[in-house]
Amino acid sequence: MIDSSPSTQKATLGGGCFWCTEALFQMLPGVKSVTSGYAGGHTENPTYKEVCAGTTGHAEVIQVEFDPGKITFDQILETFWEAHDPTTLNRQGADEGTQYRSIILYHDPGQKAAAEKSKTAAQKKFSDPIVTEIVLLTRFYAAELYHQDFYRQNPSQGYCRAVIRPKVEKFEKKLKSKK
Repeated sequence: MIDSSPSTQKATLGGGCFWCTEALFQMLPGVKSVTSGYAGGHTENPTYKEVCAGTTGHAEVIQVEFDPGKITFDQILETFWEAHDPTTLNRQGADEGTQYRSIILYHDPGQKAAAEKSKTAAQKKFSDPIVTEIVLLTRFYAAELYHQDFYRQNPSQGYCRAVIRPKVEKFEKKLKSKK
């Protein structure tokens, strides 16, 4: 019998700076790849400079390719809610602007239903309302090459040391405690 299920699936998520979310999701067992990029806006082939200007409508996002036999979309979503503050509108920490908004871009109706269900469940963990958008992914644009694998390539860079490293260390402890 031939297995007709895809060997990998994709999830597209935005939770602030894509360098931060990329670094965390790369650590998850079952994740094959994480690509930083832009989605959710109206400008075709946006550049980082254009997205930062806030005129494209795009958010900084990551596209996660994962093995559903090792990690489920629901588990990806659980990590998403833990990885950022979904109650702050257009902001994560010091990063401010619509490009840093919390967003789930679903690929199919099943992902939409799972995202809505997980948002309702996640709300119980937050006292402020979750402002995360859940919208259909129409197009994903990979970010420029220098944004890919940013934390791994630049661990001594100031933002990486001050912002990403503490998040990674906290997340590593959480992953170890789940084993």
